[in-house]
Amino acid sequence: MTPLAPGGGSYRLVVLRHGESEWNASNLFTGWVNAALSPAGEREAARAGRMLAEHGWLPALAHTSVQQRTIRTAELALAACDRDWVPVRRSWRLNSNHYGALQGRNKDQVRREFGERQVLLWRRSYDAAPPPLPSDAEFSQFADPRYAGLPPEARPRTESLRDVLARLLPYWYDAIVPDLRTGACVLVVSHGNTLRALIKHLDGIPDEQIAALNVPTGIPLAYELGPGMRPVARGGCYLGQQPAGRQPSRPQAGSGTRRIRHTPVR
Repeated sequence: MTPLAPGGGSYRLVVLRHGESEWNASNLFTGWVNAALSPAGEREAARAGRMLAEHGWLPALAHTSVQQRTIRTAELALAACDRDWVPVRRSWRLNSNHYGALQGRNKDQVRREFGERQVLLWRRSYDAAPPPLPSDAEFSQFADPRYAGLPPEARPRTESLRDVLARLLPYWYDAIVPDLRTGACVLVVSHGNTLRALIKHLDGIPDEQIAALNVPTGIPLAYELGPGMRPVARGGCYLGQQPAGRQPSRPQAGSGTRRIRHTPVR
């Protein structure tokens, strides 16, 4: 089992957004559609694993959604850091946000139809959800066998970030936190908005400020958490932005290392 970070008393969590998907590359709203990684996304995933090895954040346990872009990202990242033998758990609660009737649509076309401000609200705000997707629509997952065990009322037709946080937190407390308390370094591979919801919870980001938070694909974000499962240092640190061998939340004066704030929306 991977030991606790030096300094004692802290728990180690790495969150990783999946590599670029084919639908990301095609500028399409994806949500619960089961898009595969693009070739560039596969390279990002493998690079993320090399970063984990280089910086000494070797996972002993991993969690993903049930969507193939996170499953494949975890496979490639774990293989790249020689941890492809560790247990991996999957849950629909780590799925991407459901983009409702926007799923499958070109983002530029949607902006022209609804305006930049409205699309930004759907994509980045806390409580605005896109129009719902009918259960029999082309890009609906209502009948997908992945979700056969979910009661119909639990299968979303659209989601805001508030909705994502509400279905994520039970898994955080019931599955991820117990793994962290074993002393394991835990890797969570999920999706941009789902990780925004988790980071909002961890860092206590106010509702009105969450629109400024973006999580880049394929770069591990490392957190040291205290006994209450709150960050020792808010914001964590992206591993690719610091020298190898140094713990993310303990940069030393004069070392050239700095805390990297979350990437703003562009």
